[in-house]
Amino acid sequence: MNTTTSTAAPQQPRVSRRATLWRHVIVVALAAALVGIFAQYVHGQWSAMHKWNRAFGDASLVLVTLSFGIGPLSRIYRRSVRLVPYRRELGIYAFVLALVHGIIILVGWVEFDLMRLFGFEFHPQLQRYVMFQSGFGLGNAIGILALVLALLLAATSSDFALRKLGASGWKFIQMGALPLWWLTVAHVAYFLYAHFLSFHRQTPDPNPLQIPFAILVVAVLILRTTSYVRTVRSQNRRAQRGNTPDSAPA
Repeated sequence: MNTTTSTAAPQQPRVSRRATLWRHVIVVALAAALVGIFAQYVHGQWSAMHKWNRAFGDASLVLVTLSFGIGPLSRIYRRSVRLVPYRRELGIYAFVLALVHGIIILVGWVEFDLMRLFGFEFHPQLQRYVMFQSGFGLGNAIGILALVLALLLAATSSDFALRKLGASGWKFIQMGALPLWWLTVAHVAYFLYAHFLSFHRQTPDPNPLQIPFAILVVAVLILRTTSYVRTVRSQNRRAQRGNTPDSAPA
């Protein structure tokens, strides 16, 4: 028995590392496929810069949604518990895709002019920056805030961070997933429904992702609401069983 234990124990970390590696491979493959699909079949009519910045942004949204939705799904459908470990890799690569999305915008759209990023344009006659589109600036500010929060979550998505921060500290930081989701939704919603709607611009055709995005948000809300209701009911049933008086002694 001792011999068996001593030979089996060292294999466990290798098994764990192999499983982690496979999760990374699967999520990277999923991310690459999403970027390709969005670039080729959804935004293929756009210029190269807009095609790729939207493709990376949309793929990031999908990964964030999957990471955010696995938790409540596992409380509704028990077999999906096996997907819970993927939340870490999904969150990490959602941040990577969002970072690339931001870099493309910084380089190709605003050309490193941070004032343009926040909705200002240099007026040659006034010789100063003036606000030209407040919604664009606010949408980007929300996106940057979401990116910073995603960086914090990704940086602490490891067993090393869990050990250093402790369970309570680590959980407190990871609770940022909820505000990250809503910041992402607000950022995407502006560019899907409101951007380019201006009196001095030609109104473009509706973005084909408007309806899928709305369905996605509603589906997440339904999923979380259902999970919350089921969790509360389960806790109430356990509490009632705990308060049931014991049978009277014979």
